Amino acid sequence: MDLLLKNKTAFISGSSQGIGYAIAENLAKEGVNIIINGRNEEKVNSAKERILQKYPEITVQTIVADFANISELEKSLETISEVDILINNVGVFEQREFKDTTEKDWLANFNLNVMTGVKLSQHYLPQMLSKKWGRIIFVGSEFALNVHSNSIQYGVTKSAVSALSNGLSKLTKGTEVTVNTILAGATYSDGVAGTMQYLAQLNNITEEQMKSNFINQVNSNSLLERFIDPEEIANIITFLSSPLSVAINGTSLRADAGNLSVV
Repeated sequence: MDLLLKNKTAFISGSSQGIGYAIAENLAKEGVNIIINGRNEEKVNSAKERILQKYPEITVQTIVADFANISELEKSLETISEVDILINNVGVFEQREFKDTTEKDWLANFNLNVMTGVKLSQHYLPQMLSKKWGRIIFVGSEFALNVHSNSIQYGVTKSAVSALSNGLSKLTKGTEVTVNTILAGATYSDGVAGTMQYLAQLNNITEEQMKSNFINQVNSNSLLERFIDPEEIANIITFLSSPLSVAINGTSLRADAGNLSVV
């Protein structure tokens, strides 16, 4: 199927690895010109090289900036002109007991998980509305609907992201601009893989056994009965980026492998 994305330009925040990289590579496969962002210059350049090796016909720009620092984010906007597709992916996940979560922790989580999307959307949405076409997609989490007791601050930020996305969609009336959120379930990103490998070593079991134990104990409702691959989340986001998805707007789409027991 031709997704009609050739020669569009997409900016994906936090895209040097994990879900963000998978999105960038998947969009590149469809002929989209890519802007990659990350805070580590070596990882950003490596991501660019890997994509261009596979898809030399597109252009790949890079922005090395730590979006946890709002001033770095704002400065980076000066180097990026118009984009057709904005993927708000950058974020942080931390497990903290509620009683031990400081105001500084709350603000750090909110700034990275929510305010980066606010700032980027404020910059690019007006351009999209003037052209009457564009896509803004937030990479959210199932935690938005089912907040875990050991990561309340994370769940709150992901609930805020869904609300932000829904509110922004109301501004697109009469255009073909859409704003949506993906509620991703347990995905085997680079960070998760590192954690699983560490825990497997600690418990003297294989990585596959550790992954299976986690799904059985923590995600026992998963109909997939395994971690979601980053590429599987990227497939959904690539379709949402396409002109073919114009009827989907203002929604939070569950991509949780059936794990959520709430509607």
